[in-house]
Amino acid sequence: MEGDGEGALGSDPERVRPPVVLLVEDDDGDALIVTELLADARVEVELRRARSVEEAARVLARVPVECLLLDLGLPDATGIDAVERLRAAGAELPDPPAVVVLTGNADVEQGVRAVAAGAEDYLVKGETAPELLARSLRYALQRRRAAAHERELFRAEVRARENTRLERALLPRPLVSDKRVSVMVCYLPGRGGLLGGDFYDTVELPDGTVVSIIGDVAGSGPDEAALGATVRTAWRTLVVTGTPADQTIALLERVLLTERPSPEIFVTLCQLVIAPDRRSFDLYLAGHLPPLLVTGHVGDVHVSVIEPTARGRALGVPVDGGWRAQRIMTDGPFSVVLYTDGLVEAPITAQGAAEVAPQALAPEHRGVPRLGLQGLCRVVASEVDNADFGGMVHRVMRRIQELHGGPLADDAAILQVGWTDRDDVVGERTATHADAEGWSDRPALFWWTT
Repeated sequence: MEGDGEGALGSDPERVRPPVVLLVEDDDGDALIVTELLADARVEVELRRARSVEEAARVLARVPVECLLLDLGLPDATGIDAVERLRAAGAELPDPPAVVVLTGNADVEQGVRAVAAGAEDYLVKGETAPELLARSLRYALQRRRAAAHERELFRAEVRARENTRLERALLPRPLVSDKRVSVMVCYLPGRGGLLGGDFYDTVELPDGTVVSIIGDVAGSGPDEAALGATVRTAWRTLVVTGTPADQTIALLERVLLTERPSPEIFVTLCQLVIAPDRRSFDLYLAGHLPPLLVTGHVGDVHVSVIEPTARGRALGVPVDGGWRAQRIMTDGPFSVVLYTDGLVEAPITAQGAAEVAPQALAPEHRGVPRLGLQGLCRVVASEVDNADFGGMVHRVMRRIQELHGGPLADDAAILQVGWTDRDDVVGERTATHADAEGWSDRPALFWWTT
């Protein structure tokens, strides 16, 4: 049945097929009349028929019906019982059909009860013209679509609240009271997503020790994000309850082995332990890339990769080996930049490669240059020299996206922890989190103070 007038239901250009209308009618003569009414109204629908409530329920289970034209005098149901039973059957579907009652009973009270039971409209046989039937169907279908949109909006809001709760677990507020300690973080999920498997945290202990972690769950998606949140929460629990730093990673691996959904999932991480006097820090590497050390002052900044001497294996990898601390001595103000591999593995455009300098880039992967560790060093040094330490991680992430030519494919996180070495210089506390699309124009930047 095709139509192009006001009564046509198939005029929506986005519709790929006419709506499926199920006529629930046991009388062949009345069924023929309904068919003719739809034809006279030039309504484009795919009309199907059932002769009982039971048969209609079977059709609903296998056919995506969008509207029911329901008689109230059926062999297995009469009156409002038919409406209630088919509404109950439709409620089990992801997208329940609309219900329009078309019956020979002109009782106004029954019509009111039918609408109260969930029917969109109540039409009387013999009093229903083609235009009235077409209009009733059109309104019923439109209200059904509006209800479907409301359900999707509700589900989206629920998912957003769930994502927010998960983000709070992934992106915690560092617990640092020393005002001379700076903590700057930036987190950017890859592939335009909202959540990724990277995680970080920083905690200052009662004796003044500052402990930081950054980690990466293999893979990307909600499962990895949930696992990352679990590992991060377990880490903070261990740290604040006084677990020695040299035992933390082994205990985290026990958590990982218990919580990971499949045995091939592993976690890399870097743990930083800054001494209370700020004159040294211990570095623990578990299959993770070494951090950068930034020393000096603006205009005379030195950025270098900390050469690892005690690298341990990734968590969850079934090979021998543990994790030992590598001690680095400091003299004066410093910053340690921890990061995940989404940054250094980022492919760089030809123009970006020329700007960074080819000799600083990692070896090409499939003919495409990558940023690499030395490239990251150059970006960090440039962003500090051109401004100051404030907002450094935000600018570094933005710059790497520019060199890449758009949003990064992999999750990426930067955690900068430093010490100003001066009572009159307060360390900056910022956190940047955003989705990949449009991030460079509208960053989500937050500040917190102690």
